[in-house]
Formats: sequence, C-alpha cells, structure tokens
Amino acid sequence: MYFDAHSDIFNDVTVRRLRGETDVFRRRHLDRLRRGGAEGGIFVIWVDPPYDADCGKRTHQIMDCIRAESAGNGTLRLVRTCAEMDRARRDGVFYAFVGVEGMAYAGNSLARIDEYYEFGVRHAMLTWNEANALAAGALSGETWGLTAAGRRAVRRLQEKGMLLDVSHLNEAGFWDVSELTAAPFIASHSNARALCDTPRNLTDDQLRAVRDADGVVGLNAYARFIGEAPEEQTVRRLALHAAHMAEVMGVDHVGCGFDFVEFLDDGDAPPRTAGLADAGEVPNLFTCLAELGMTAEELEKIARLNFQRVLRRTVG
Repeated sequence: MYFDAHSDIFNDVTVRRLRGETDVFRRRHLDRLRRGGAEGGIFVIWVDPPYDADCGKRTHQIMDCIRAESAGNGTLRLVRTCAEMDRARRDGVFYAFVGVEGMAYAGNSLARIDEYYEFGVRHAMLTWNEANALAAGALSGETWGLTAAGRRAVRRLQEKGMLLDVSHLNEAGFWDVSELTAAPFIASHSNARALCDTPRNLTDDQLRAVRDADGVVGLNAYARFIGEAPEEQTVRRLALHAAHMAEVMGVDHVGCGFDFVEFLDDGDAPPRTAGLADAGEVPNLFTCLAELGMTAEELEKIARLNFQRVLRRTVG
C-alpha cells in the first residue's frame, strides 16, 4: 500500500458536483486507486485558472463540495490527525488529509489560515504557479522570496500544526522557508533537477536542505517533470529520479506525490508517463525500484512510512 502526498481529486469532485453529479469519488476514482494500492493521501484545495479570478469564491465552492462528497460516504474518510489516519487504515477505509495548493485566498490575513484549519486543512503550499501576497511560484518568473506576510503565514501554519509544502515555491522562497522553519517541511510532488531541468524540480542542494529538516520529497508522475524528451517520460526514468534522490538525501526522505492529472483532461492534456499513466499503474514504479536494488524495507519507506513519519512530527 502507498500514501500519495499530492492529489487533485477534489478538483474533479468539485467540477462534477457543480454539474449535478454525486458520489464522484467512489464512482470515478476509488477503483483505480485501490487497483494501484493506494491507502490514502493528501487531497488538495486547488484554485486553478480561470477560477483564480475570484479565489475566495472558488475556495468556498470546493469546501462545500468536499463537505457534500464526504457526508455519509463510507468509502472516503477525511482525517485531521494521525490517530484518525491509523484508525482508517485499520478499518480498511480510504482516507484523505485536506491540503491547500496555493494560498492566494489567504492574502495578508492570518484569520484565513485559521479558517482553513477550522475546515480541516492540515497541509499547505503558499503558492501554486502564481506570485501572490505571500510568495512567488516556481513558474511565476519572479525571483523574490517570501514577503513579510509570507513569513507570518509560515509561522502561523507551524503554530497550528499544519504541514508546510514547498513544491511550487521558486528558489528564493524555498531558501527563505528553509531558514525560517522550525519544523520538518516537504516538497510533496517534485523530482530531481539533475535528471530533468525544470524549475519545478529540486536541485541537489535543495534536496539536502529538505533532508536536513527531516522532510520528504514526493516523486511526481507528471511526464514533463520526469524527462525533457518524450522517450524519457517513463516509469523507469522516474525510478531513476528516486534512486538519485535516495543517493543525495538518503532513502528516508523519498516518498510518493504523484500529481496524477488524467482525470483533468480538457482537450490540452499533458503527455502521459509510459507505464505510470494513472494511479492504477503505481505497482510498476515499485517493480522498477526493486529492479534497481531497493529492499522491501526501503520500498515500504518510500511507499508510505516516510511521509507518515513527517505527518506524525507536524500534524500529530
């Protein structure tokens, strides 16, 4: 079984519920997740374009859809603590921590971080790809780091016991977090820039900084972050990212954060990773890792134990 530290399934739930569908998770996602061996993960609130024109409106729409989807749902259990996660595992129920991918809605308001927390959010990224009042995303084109509001936000997130995620931050913001944080932080869905040179991936120095904070970096199945050429966008190439990250950081700091997007296809879909097109094909990755010489213990750490260790230290 594996823990996926980054999923956009709540985006699909929202789109479909606003069209009148119900029971979206069970009907459209559960079988694929179970086939691949997923036990749970972090499902994010993500305000994607064009809805980012009114982040507050879209954030509350997503929250409303999460409430409606999870009410009385025996196949998806929202959890806020690691004790609740452990109980869901024992009960054999798929569980999800609620996260936030981009906090543009928070702006300068710490009260909105409290609002996220009261809703049940236990994980947060300051940005998606945009620059906002807190920080600049890796694809924003900006080179400045955390703003004063962003620094206040980091402190409040950690005071609340929320897991801080740097996957979408630009390098300046990453290093600001690294210097500021007093708790482990993660990059939930980023690969190694040494193997695929994109700003969304992490340099070896950044990987070591995550290690030094006792954090984890999640392997991202998004094809364009695995290889620059189409022939490199394969599950085996992602396994090589894992091997490189384990060599740089140690295997205790590598996890899964797949960022599958096949269900978000809108006519301009990104390329699919050969052998890892969706959650149902995750066992292929672990086969490749075993072929590279990783032990069963190491595979279990990457599959779920590493991210769960960090959750126990932060969310509790």
